[in-house]
Amino acid sequence: MTETRPESDDTGAVPAVIDAGESAAELLESVEDALERGDAAEVAALVEPEHPADLADLVESVDPELRSALVDAIHSDITGEVLAEMDETVRGEVVDMLGAARTAEAVSELDTDDAVAVIEELDADVQQEVLQELEPEDRRDIEQGLAYPEESAGRLMQRELIAVEADWDVGEVIDYCRDSADLPDNFYELIVIDAHRRPIGTVALDRLLRSQRPVPVSEIMEGDPTLIPVDMDQEEVALLFQRYNHASAPVVDAQGRLAGVIMHDDVADVITEEAEEDILALSGVQESDVNAGAFETVRQRLRWLVVTLVNTILAAIVISQFADTIETLVAVAILMPIVAAMGGNSGMQTVTVTVRALAMREITRANVRRALWREVVVGLIHGAIFAIIMGGIAGLWFASAKLGLVLAGAMLVNMVWAGLAGAAIPLILKRMSFDPAIASGPFLTTTTDVLGFFLFLGLATLFLV
Repeated sequence: MTETRPESDDTGAVPAVIDAGESAAELLESVEDALERGDAAEVAALVEPEHPADLADLVESVDPELRSALVDAIHSDITGEVLAEMDETVRGEVVDMLGAARTAEAVSELDTDDAVAVIEELDADVQQEVLQELEPEDRRDIEQGLAYPEESAGRLMQRELIAVEADWDVGEVIDYCRDSADLPDNFYELIVIDAHRRPIGTVALDRLLRSQRPVPVSEIMEGDPTLIPVDMDQEEVALLFQRYNHASAPVVDAQGRLAGVIMHDDVADVITEEAEEDILALSGVQESDVNAGAFETVRQRLRWLVVTLVNTILAAIVISQFADTIETLVAVAILMPIVAAMGGNSGMQTVTVTVRALAMREITRANVRRALWREVVVGLIHGAIFAIIMGGIAGLWFASAKLGLVLAGAMLVNMVWAGLAGAAIPLILKRMSFDPAIASGPFLTTTTDVLGFFLFLGLATLFLV
């Protein structure tokens, strides 16, 4: 194995590794200082060597009051790649600053999938202005992409691809690629099509280059390719790529004809987006945008805070029915949050695991009962463990074995219920076509809180008062 060592300078010293975060912070500080001094030339010089992704981060991070001056200073450096890497909210501001003509020029540099991703997030009127500035061929391709449903394979695919026929030989394919002026920026496979432009196989680029020129493509192609319908949901596409480790995959229309190709880098973005959506949804937040305004953020989060408020009111109503018990036994007031909290946390663990399993298609009709039973057993074991621990603590703390038994019984039943509900609620919501990641948490919290308080206070009233 070859060992790679850091290169040293003439003095034999090894260069220091620069922390990316620290470097970005220093660049931001330098750019803002130059902007405040009105030195556009220095700003342009500072950003000139930056990668498009880093430049997009810089535009997002700069003080909003200086963003317009920054865009003016680096007008020509804001390429299509920079726009594609930008946050949606900031991108809209930058497009307004650039104008439709300059935006169209930048977008025309992109592959169709990235161009569609940039255009689709713009306001409808701005979108039309930019489209009108594009060349007719580019505009047609982007409009066709926009015509497909959101988050579908049609939106995700790019039309730039290499398709060859099975009766070609390797030499013809290589010559075709060398002579073609419209090759994709990046490609890893060639798609083999029949006379009706239906995909019948793929040829990996490395296999093509290892083959002799006279070898027919039909001899080196992999048959039965994974074909992705244009209307397939992007989450399903991501699962196919994960399962079969594709670098790319052909997309076909309703007649089975080749419409485009999806690349692994776009699928990686989808996987990240879907994971972020599920994580945020479990907290009752649908979008995370640090660049969004305060009022927009309030609007997005308010509904789930209202749901939480309703949940707490229901719990308060249950507690109010046992006011006499609480007044008589102060210990009950001290201990009752433990029952609800342990049930809620235990249930959320189950919800998280179940939502992930649903997203990854790991739960099916064949194993759903086993999955439910497993969570009930887990809840029973956890409930027994913590019921013994807290029952013993409560009994010693307040010198009452009955109180300890009441607390233990309530905890045991509530944690068993949390296991069952944490698995069942996402499954039921999925069956009803609701997003289980968004709605499971509030429903679970309501049931575990209300049941926990009712069990503990009810048992206390029955056995202790």
